[in-house]
Amino acid sequence: MDAAEFRRRGKEMVDYVADYLEKIEKRQVFPDVEPGYLRPLVADCAPQDPESFEDVFKDIEKVIMPGVTHWHSPYFFAYFPAASSFPALLADMLCGGIGCVGFSWAASPACTELETVMLDWLGKMINLPEEFLAGKDGQGGGVIQGSASEATLIALLAARTKTIRQVQSEKPELTEADIMGRLVAYASDQAHSSVERAALIGAVKIKNVPSDDTFTVGGSALKKVLDEDKAAGLIPFFFCATLGTTSCCSFDKLLELGPICNKENIWMHIDAAYAGSAFICPEFRHLLNGVEFADSFNFNPHKWLLVNFDCSAMWVKKRSDLIGAFKLEPLYLQHHHQESGLVTDYRHWQIPLGRRFRSLKLWFVLRMYGVKGLQEHIRKHVRLSHQFEHLVLQDERFEICAEVVLGLVCFRLKGSNELNEALLKSINDAKKIHLVPCHLQEKFVLRFAICSRTVESTHIKFAWQHISQLATDLLKTWEQNHHQQ
Repeated sequence: MDAAEFRRRGKEMVDYVADYLEKIEKRQVFPDVEPGYLRPLVADCAPQDPESFEDVFKDIEKVIMPGVTHWHSPYFFAYFPAASSFPALLADMLCGGIGCVGFSWAASPACTELETVMLDWLGKMINLPEEFLAGKDGQGGGVIQGSASEATLIALLAARTKTIRQVQSEKPELTEADIMGRLVAYASDQAHSSVERAALIGAVKIKNVPSDDTFTVGGSALKKVLDEDKAAGLIPFFFCATLGTTSCCSFDKLLELGPICNKENIWMHIDAAYAGSAFICPEFRHLLNGVEFADSFNFNPHKWLLVNFDCSAMWVKKRSDLIGAFKLEPLYLQHHHQESGLVTDYRHWQIPLGRRFRSLKLWFVLRMYGVKGLQEHIRKHVRLSHQFEHLVLQDERFEICAEVVLGLVCFRLKGSNELNEALLKSINDAKKIHLVPCHLQEKFVLRFAICSRTVESTHIKFAWQHISQLATDLLKTWEQNHHQQ
C-alpha cells in the first residue's frame, strides 16, 4: 500500500468507523457466538501472497463484528464506561502515524513534554494540591499509565523500595529478604482485585481492611489491623484507598485514613479509576478531600472523560520515589540533556520501557470539549443514573442496594440470590441490554452503569421497561415452580 492508496483507504476506514458509531444502537449489544467461533472463519495460516485491502475490509463484518461486544452502544450498562470521542480517535490516528516510542525525552521531546503539561492541566481541573503538579520546578508530577492496575503496581513497588531502604538504614543487619517477608500492604475488602494482584506481583503480603455497612473503610478499621500487625512484628508499608469502588462506587474515608498513613509512615495510594473524572465538577470535588495526605493518586480519563483507552493518569508527590525505585541507565538510553534537571524520562515512571504518544488524546479532547463540555458529559450521566434509580424505587418488587452518587446504580429484586441470578441471566440472554453483577454483603446484586457517550433518557426508559417485563415473567414461573414443589 503506497501513500496514495493509504489516503483513499484511510477515508474509507474513517467512514466505516463513523457509520459504525453512528448506527451502533441498531447492532445487538452482546454477540451471539460460542467460544471458538472465529477459527473456522479464517484461513489455517497466513497467506503466502499479499491479499487486497478489499479482501481484508470485507472480512471485518464477516469475521470481527459477529464477535464484538459493543461497548459504546447506548444499551451497554456493564462494568464502567469506556470513553470514546471523535477528537480522541483522530488523535490516536496521529499517534499511530508519528509512531514514536517515547521512553526518554530525547526519543521524542514533544511526546514527553506534552504529557507533563497535560497532566498539570488535568491536575488543575480536579484541583489537585500543588505538590502533585510538575509545574516549572515542582517535585511531583503526572504520568500516563496504561491502566489503574499498572498505577497501583507502580505505587506499591515504589513504596516497597522506599521502605526497604528506610528499614535498612535504621537496621543495617537486616537483609532485603528479612524485610520483604515482613512487609504488609492493605486495601478495603471492596478494593479492585488488581490491588491484590499488585501485591502478588510485588511478592508482599496483603490484608483486607473490613468495610462498614456503607461499603467504605474508615480510620478505626485500618488502625485496628495496623496495631495487630505491628504487634506481630510485621511492617505495614502501603495502603490503597478507593474512591468509587467497582462493586458499588463507595468512597473510603480519606480524611480519617490519610493522617494514620502519614503518622505510621505508610504510603497511601488513591485509586479513583472511575470516579476521578467526576472531580472536574465542583459539586463532586469534596469526594477527593483528603488527597493532600496521599503519596500517589490515579484515575482513568479513558473511563469517563471521553479519551479512548488507554490513558490512566497518575500523580506522585515526590517523583524521586518512583525514579529511585526503577532507574537503570544503560549507555544506549542515555542522552546529553538528562542531567539538566529540566528533563523527564518517563521510562523511570513505569513498567514497560516503550510508550505511545498518549498525551495527544488528552490534548485534543481537553481543547475540543473544554472543561465545560466535559463537565456537562459527567453531569448528564449522573442525571441518567438518578433517573434509573427513580424508576427502580417506584417498583416495590425491587430494592436499591447502595447510595447512588455518580453514574452507577446497584439494585436487585427483593428475594433470594438465586432469583436475582435468574433475572440477570434472562436479561443477558435476551441481549437487548448488557449488565454485570457484584456481591454486596453476601447479596447478589445487579449493577447498572451509565456508559455510552450517546446514551439518552429514552435508552434508560427502554432498559427499565425491559428489565421490569423480564422480572414479571420470571416471578410468574418462579411462583408456579414454587407451588409445584
